[in-house]
Amino acid sequence: MENKLETKLFDSELKVMGVLWREGDCTAKYISDVLKEEIGWNMNTTYTLIKRCIKKGAILRSEPNFMCHALIAKEQVQEMETNELINKIYDGSMDQLFSALLSRKKLNQEQSEKLRQIVGELDK
Repeated sequence: MENKLETKLFDSELKVMGVLWREGDCTAKYISDVLKEEIGWNMNTTYTLIKRCIKKGAILRSEPNFMCHALIAKEQVQEMETNELINKIYDGSMDQLFSALLSRKKLNQEQSEKLRQIVGELDK
């Protein structure tokens, strides 16, 4: 699933991708049904967003039944969005991001240990 995303996905497009990442390949109708239940979107809204994702290279459409397949991994989008946040809000400084995150909430022992483990793995 290592495709290169051509342009940024908007929040509404990420809702469509979220269904695919969670459920795997499915029909456009199924995506529409899920998003109608979760968000209240009508079928036309969902189909328009699916078509935008196809145009951006995030979804592959196949027949029969307008099957949708995610061409990009959730982790790829998470990485792109995180990098954009760091660059836009924290002037590219990851330590400023961590400082902001950690100053907002006191970590419990388990969370603190998990964070130490993650940072330790980065140092290797």
